[in-house]
Amino acid sequence: MKSVYDWVTLLIFAALVTRFLQQSAKPAGEHDSLWHYLIASAGCAGANWLGNNGWHLAAITAIAGTIAYALYFLGPRSQPRS
Repeated sequence: MKSVYDWVTLLIFAALVTRFLQQSAKPAGEHDSLWHYLIASAGCAGANWLGNNGWHLAAITAIAGTIAYALYFLGPRSQPRS
């Protein structure tokens, strides 16, 4: 935990884990695909690796892309009307 990339990607990963745990508590059939979490987690790992190896612009782009991906596929959805 030496760089800002470590902390930022850890926070994003913690948000993904929290979202996964919230979704797993819902009834069957209302879950997100596990693949979406895997891809977002790989984005965190890749962004962290890029940032720690000096590829700052690529790391920032990967972080932004990971956040956008997570919001699009895993973000809040409107509740159906009763």
